[in-house]
Parts: sequence; structure tokens; C-alpha cells
Amino acid sequence: MIVVFTDAAQADIEGIGDYIARDNPRRAMTFIAELIAHCRQLADMPRAFALVPRYEHTGVRRLVHGNHLVFYRVGADKVEILHILNGAQDFEAVLFPKNG
Repeated sequence: MIVVFTDAAQADIEGIGDYIARDNPRRAMTFIAELIAHCRQLADMPRAFALVPRYEHTGVRRLVHGNHLVFYRVGADKVEILHILNGAQDFEAVLFPKNG
């Protein structure tokens, strides 16, 4: 199984790196490398992490990496990283916006 990052997830990674780099550019690089490596490990056990409570019907799962939450969906042949958000963010508003 392969791991793919959506454009939104790639933008999230860039934003996280930029934020950390304000205080510590070297740590920003190592943190992003660790985060991406952790995401890539999902290829081996994609269903190891729980579905997002109250949104199980969407198939979205959540992996914790430090203070960040990696939201992803398992497909037939790939793991799709949807977003990577800070745990303090309102992930429901980002991932499951209300219609209307």
C-alpha cells in the first residue's frame, strides 16, 4: 500500500514547518521529517488507528504525532493523508464543514 498526501496535507506540512522555523529552523526540518516518516508507516498498518468518533461513516481515521493530528482515509490500494492539524484546532470545522 502506498501513502499519498493531498494538496491540503502538503500545505498543512508547509505551514507547520514555517511556524516551527520562526523559532528553530533546524528543529522545523527534523520535525517535518519525523512527521512524514510517521505518516509513511501507515502503509504497513493503515487500520491500526481509530476512526474519528461521530464521523465513522466517513472512513476518516486519526493518528497522533506529538501535538498534531494526522487525518487519513484508507483506500483499496493507498492511504490518503487528508490533513495534518494542530490538536488545538477545530478539526471538525476543517474536515466536516456543515452544509448550509
